[in-house]
Amino acid sequence: MEPTRLPELDDKLATILAICQKMNSERDLGSLLDLMAREATHLLDCDRASIFLLDRERNELWSKVALGSTEILRFHAAEGIAGYAVQTGETVNVENAYSDPRFYIAIDNRTGYMTRTVLAVAVRNQAGVTIGAFEALNKQAGSFTAQDEDALKALAIHAATAIETAQLVGELRRSQDELVQQNAHLWREVENKYASHGIIGTGHRIQQIVRLVERIRDSLVNVLITGESGTGKEMAAKALHFTSPRARRPFVALNCAALPETLLESELFGIEKGVATGVQSRIGQFQKADGGTLFLDEIGDLSPTAQAKILRVLQERVLERVGGRAPIPVDVRLLAATNKDLEAEIAKGNFREDLYYRIKVVHIHMPPLREIREEIPLLATYFLKEYCRENGRPAMEFAPEVMRRLCGASWPGNVRQLRNEVMRLAACTRLDVITDEDAWEDLPRPIGRDEPVGPARAESLKRAVEDLERKMIEDALQSTRSNQQQAAKLLGLSRQGLINKMKRYSLAV
Repeated sequence: MEPTRLPELDDKLATILAICQKMNSERDLGSLLDLMAREATHLLDCDRASIFLLDRERNELWSKVALGSTEILRFHAAEGIAGYAVQTGETVNVENAYSDPRFYIAIDNRTGYMTRTVLAVAVRNQAGVTIGAFEALNKQAGSFTAQDEDALKALAIHAATAIETAQLVGELRRSQDELVQQNAHLWREVENKYASHGIIGTGHRIQQIVRLVERIRDSLVNVLITGESGTGKEMAAKALHFTSPRARRPFVALNCAALPETLLESELFGIEKGVATGVQSRIGQFQKADGGTLFLDEIGDLSPTAQAKILRVLQERVLERVGGRAPIPVDVRLLAATNKDLEAEIAKGNFREDLYYRIKVVHIHMPPLREIREEIPLLATYFLKEYCRENGRPAMEFAPEVMRRLCGASWPGNVRQLRNEVMRLAACTRLDVITDEDAWEDLPRPIGRDEPVGPARAESLKRAVEDLERKMIEDALQSTRSNQQQAAKLLGLSRQGLINKMKRYSLAV
């Protein structure tokens, strides 16, 4: 025969079960602690209850001062009856708090509360590690009973799981908030970088490109970007993407010349599982760029088959993976780039004319550096600042003779080569000024100097330098519309230094 249960015990167990269900559904730690305190107070018919959590790093117990309070009470983990329960793991039931040496009277002195009876139990997690204490104060009628001890211990077991779950959720939320903030910060950096389109230059030709980017950035038209290697074709593509409504969608870049013919189609359109032994299904670059922008560099190197498939995607806005039959819709803005003359390639039969006109809705041509020589001082100064920022170096500058050499070089590798040369010079110098002594490797040879030049007299060298200096000042003033401050910046001079040189060469001040 089963033993007879006391009705009040059944009621208490049902109440504990209901409290546990409430605790398990609460994920905010502050709200959970309030819930536990409130429910324990009702369950034990006492004046108040508190959860003290153990801060192991500081070896302190902490809790809210009162239900719903935002004030946090902290004290050493070995102090008070709650501290004793944490240190020993024992259940403590005190009938007269002020006569017990373990009682921490400073808390009553601080809060103005008068404690009479105390019941405290340790709160342990599933691994048996103590994470705090559950304490009830001032039983309404008499002292806390053995049933009260069992009830509080039962609550403490479930409280540990609920607390650790809430703490974990809180950490995840904080991590998510940090990631959101970091993501927003990175996007602000990207947007700020391309707010001026990332295309550096004040001359007429560069500003024409900047204005064209501004006009078409909100459009979905395909764009063909042409120019020699190293002229900044991908920079122009990124400027178009990151200043457009698609800025927060993917920007996917693919160099068509870098992939073998056998892999190009699967890379572009994806491939289905089982097409060949061991092949797994994967998406292609078109699908990766869905909703955003696909930048195809060196599009002139595509095979006729790949050209035909790209044309179909652009016309129908659907693609088929290699080995697949089901059409897959895609929403992609295509930006293409090449250093080839595509019209000449069409005449040779190497490039499809219909694809050419499909991708060349708008045409941007990036000029070679030798044709925009007036931009070299600004570009070189920008790259030098970039180097100093990335490497934690103090601000550096070019000596005038080094800047003249940079401006006079041929730069067959264009802006990319100039950037690499500036990085090399900056890495080699130990001072804040890059001088001729740091340029221990020859710069690209100036145009028109393929034949050896005989020794020149000092007077002719001086005159040549003066002629070059005068020409650079005139070009800088012309490109900045006679803005002396901007012209001085382009030349790496102070405004007064520029004025002095203008007077020297009888140029209008």
